[in-house]
Amino acid sequence: MAKKKDGIASVLAFEKKLVFSDGYMYGTNWETREMKETPIHLVEKSVRGTISNRLPASVTGDPAKLRQKVENANLQTVDSASLSLEQDTLKLWFTLKILPNPHIPSACNDETHFSRIKAMGEKYIEENGFKELAKRYAVNIANARFLWRNRVGAEELETVVFIKELDKKLIFNSSDISMKNFDIENVGIEELAELIAGTLCGSRSVLLLEVTSFAKIGNGQEVYPSEELVLGNNSGKGKIKGEKSKILYSVNGTAAMHSQKLGNAIRTIDTWYPGYDEISGPIAIEVYGSVTNLGRAYRGAKKDKKDFYTLFDKWSSKEALDSKDDENYVMSLLVRGGVFGETEKKEENKE
Repeated sequence: MAKKKDGIASVLAFEKKLVFSDGYMYGTNWETREMKETPIHLVEKSVRGTISNRLPASVTGDPAKLRQKVENANLQTVDSASLSLEQDTLKLWFTLKILPNPHIPSACNDETHFSRIKAMGEKYIEENGFKELAKRYAVNIANARFLWRNRVGAEELETVVFIKELDKKLIFNSSDISMKNFDIENVGIEELAELIAGTLCGSRSVLLLEVTSFAKIGNGQEVYPSEELVLGNNSGKGKIKGEKSKILYSVNGTAAMHSQKLGNAIRTIDTWYPGYDEISGPIAIEVYGSVTNLGRAYRGAKKDKKDFYTLFDKWSSKEALDSKDDENYVMSLLVRGGVFGETEKKEENKE
């Protein structure tokens, strides 16, 4: 069992409050996008790739070895997905359920710490009301960040948010909404943000949104569902020859995006991390500010003391944080949810 720090729970968890369905992909035409659609299906291809990885000097320095390596066919079987030749527009559809009270732990083994966390959240709600976080979530819905690679190069982009409770649609021209700046004046975004903030604060038990995004990408163009993880064989030597090297995600035959990938896009709101000027853009809310494609943890430096655990322990021990930005960051992690307790591992004796 994990040991407790004084006044800090060793077992601590928060339930996620932004709950996504998977995203389902359809093909349609821009002019008739609201009327006619067909599911996008995966197609299996067998292709001959080229060798492009860096080769050792022992190979590049020997013309015979290099020629043999280059001539060695890189045969692959992969999944792909595309619009039909008659279609020019991708439609992505998913639902998002927003739940209240992210500041209340779902598991906590220290009653005093539980009370302090709850009081911390209640004060934040009283002073801020989740307005800043909700605005950023709304912007990322409106700008269709969740399309990821499917967004790049689109001629037209439109996102429609249907609010079931109000029987109302909000329509956004996603091309006009910034991917980097959250200080945006837009009536639809403000209305959506107000609904999200109110739900997180507890004014309603649930808010259900249906989100549909259209991207005009061109007739017959490739689309990009989520890619499944290809695990190696039992021997640990990687992919078995003849196995598929790229497996795309589908649900009942329809190409789809993982709910986790959609969620990662919507929570890409952290502009408060050290080193923001380096990439001048938001990163996803993470405990150590990790950005895997850059191999960086922007909140990992001990000298900065800007990681989640440092800030959370301080704030939930009734110490004030340096700024509202730090408070927003901590609360956004609680909205994301997760298990934040400690684990006790015995050091192995390596002597």
